Amino acid sequence: MQLAEHKDTIVALSTAPGVGAIAVIRMSGDDAIAIADKVFIGKKLSRAQSHSLHFGVISAEGNRIDEVVIGLFKNPRSYTGEDIIEISCHGSPFIQQQILQLLIKSGARMAKPGEFTMRAFLNGKMDLSQAEAVADLIAAQTQASHDIALKQMRSGYGESLKKLRFELIHFASLIELELDFSEEDVEFAERNHMFKLLDEINLELNRLISSFELGNVIKNGVNTVIAGRPNAGKSTLLNALLNEDRAIVSAIPGTTRDTIEEELNINGIIFRLIDTAGMREAKDEIEKMGVAKTMEKIKFSTLLIYVFDVNTMTASDVRFDLNNLVEAGDRMLVVANKIDTPEGGKLLAQFFEFEPDAYISSLQKTNIDELKTIMYKKIVHDDFNMENSVVTNARHLESLEKARSTLADVIRSLNDKESGDLTALSIRYALNAIGEITGQVTNEDLLDNIFRNFCIGK
Repeated sequence: MQLAEHKDTIVALSTAPGVGAIAVIRMSGDDAIAIADKVFIGKKLSRAQSHSLHFGVISAEGNRIDEVVIGLFKNPRSYTGEDIIEISCHGSPFIQQQILQLLIKSGARMAKPGEFTMRAFLNGKMDLSQAEAVADLIAAQTQASHDIALKQMRSGYGESLKKLRFELIHFASLIELELDFSEEDVEFAERNHMFKLLDEINLELNRLISSFELGNVIKNGVNTVIAGRPNAGKSTLLNALLNEDRAIVSAIPGTTRDTIEEELNINGIIFRLIDTAGMREAKDEIEKMGVAKTMEKIKFSTLLIYVFDVNTMTASDVRFDLNNLVEAGDRMLVVANKIDTPEGGKLLAQFFEFEPDAYISSLQKTNIDELKTIMYKKIVHDDFNMENSVVTNARHLESLEKARSTLADVIRSLNDKESGDLTALSIRYALNAIGEITGQVTNEDLLDNIFRNFCIGK
């Protein structure tokens, strides 16, 4: 997307394609109002007040296409910062296409993905991190992901980073001023203040970087693998967690040959449950493939739920399995199943020496709600507060880590009392990394990569 194109008047369908009661067609640009006046029979929009609605007819060469309501938003008080026309028409795909073609024929062009939001960024209506939050808000599937995206769109961590970056720019200017007086050996930039500022920036960067692990699972969900030996009750547990019969349950070992995946929402966090083939030496080629896929899923899981049958497993059996799953580490929950059987109740004592995370009966749904609470707490720390800024974007994480690394270079340069030009160069690198997040430092390739993943019409 060439930035020079952002002066064109663009148009797109902003509601989902297909049949509906109402469709909304959005147009933005310098000629948006003039183009609308060409095809709208009703009040003259160029003479109307901004933020007003107007009922009338869209007509092409005397032929009525539809009765519509037009929303008028004049620059700069609009989403894009340009003149915007929003046409609410009937939801027939035929009507939508007729209006779009008419507007294009009258001087507009079809918008590219994310072009409306890109214009909002280019016209200073939002910074780049806020623009990216728009896409996250559209894609939000849970209350938690919605709240984080909405907070980021409104202000998020961009404002705090801008403030810290401004202070860093001020210090950099003093460092560079010293270069003009290098022969006189004077200091305009007070070093103790600089170290204090760098500590403050580092503290904010570290907090944001550490929030990404949680932010990523809120945005994308938690890959949760249910693993264990055959007949441990993995499929029954999947059904119990979902409260429906999703997986086939049988007393025959090895029933599950392939993975089964479903989603579970716990307090706004999506757990992508993956029921796997039993962990054992395979009896045939198909089961062998299933076991191999199980180990692959375990390797890349965010959370592993290891389930064992208290009737058939000993503590040493469980320890043997856990040793083979040592890579899972803190990402693993150990769940003792089938405590509802008479044998299960008698055999529980042997497992107390390492204390499973939960004792359940998948069949009777005993302690399933408690297990859900444990799963949630394993992912979401007790100190998590939705009011805090949370990083959910991998691009932001990369820039934050780059900024932290460059700040370390600044601190080293100051401690080593390097020449001012080297210190100033390190500060400029840090400023660029921080600026990449909010869009104060950017390029066309970056913008194209970000906005091409947006919906057309947004």
